[in-house]
Amino acid sequence: MSSAAPHTANPHAAGPVPRTPPGRGKPLATRLPREGNYRWVYIWGKPMRIAHWLSAAAFTTLIVTGLFIGMPNLIPIPSHPQGVTPFLMGQVRFAHFVAGSVLVMAAVFRMYWLRAGNRYEQIGAMFPFTKRERANLVKQTWAYLFVKPHRAPHYIGHNPLQQLAYTGLYAMAVIALLTGFALYVQYAPGSLGFRLLSWLPPLFGGLQNVRLVHHALTWVFAAYIPVHIYLASRADILEHGGLVSSMVTGGRFVPADTVFEDERDLV
Repeated sequence: MSSAAPHTANPHAAGPVPRTPPGRGKPLATRLPREGNYRWVYIWGKPMRIAHWLSAAAFTTLIVTGLFIGMPNLIPIPSHPQGVTPFLMGQVRFAHFVAGSVLVMAAVFRMYWLRAGNRYEQIGAMFPFTKRERANLVKQTWAYLFVKPHRAPHYIGHNPLQQLAYTGLYAMAVIALLTGFALYVQYAPGSLGFRLLSWLPPLFGGLQNVRLVHHALTWVFAAYIPVHIYLASRADILEHGGLVSSMVTGGRFVPADTVFEDERDLV
C-alpha cells in the first residue's frame, strides 16, 4: 500500500500508507481494503468538520422541537405531579430558537468557508456548472439509476449530484430560517426584526402560509437526515474508504491508481 502525506500539496505523491496518519490519530475506518495501493487524502478541515457536527445537532434539535411546537400531542409527555407541566412549550420554543441561532452562525461560517476552505470545500465544489461537471452530472445520474454504473465519474469530495443535493439543502435551510424568524418576531410588532421581515408574509400569501412552508420543510429535513446517513454508511461499507469517518478524521483512503475528477488539474 502507498499513501500521500495528509498535508502534501500533491496528493499523488508516493509513500507508505500509514495506518495512523501523522498528527491525525487512528482512522475510524477499520475495514480498509487489505490489498492494492491506497493513499490518504486530507479532505475536510477542522473548522468545516466542527460546523458540520454543530449543524447536525442544530438540525436534530430543530426537527424534534419543531414537530412538538407544531403538534404538541405528537409526543407523549409524562404527567407533572400537579397535573400540568410548567412552561413546557416555552422551554421547547427556547431550545428551538437557540438551535436556529446556532444554525445561522454555522451558515454564516459556511459562506465564509466557501472562499477560505480547501479545494473540496470551496464554492467550485458546490455548484456543478462547468461543462465538464454538467457532463459528469449526467453520468452520475445514470450510474445512480443503475443504467451505466461503470461510467460513474470518480470524486474524492462531492460528486455533482451530491453537490446539487447539498446546495439544495442549504437553500431550503435559508428558507426555513427566514420563515422561522418571521414567525418568531410576530410577538413584537414594530420591533426591528418585525420590520426587517415584514416583506415575507405578503410574499407567501399570508402568515399561515409562512407557517405551512416552515412546517413542511421540517418534514423534508426529517426525511433527509436518515437518507443521508444511510447513503454515506452504505458507501463506506461497500467502498471501505472511510467516507463516514472522514468527517471526524478529516480524510480517507482512496485508490492510488485512480484519477479523480476533482484532482485532474493536479495530475
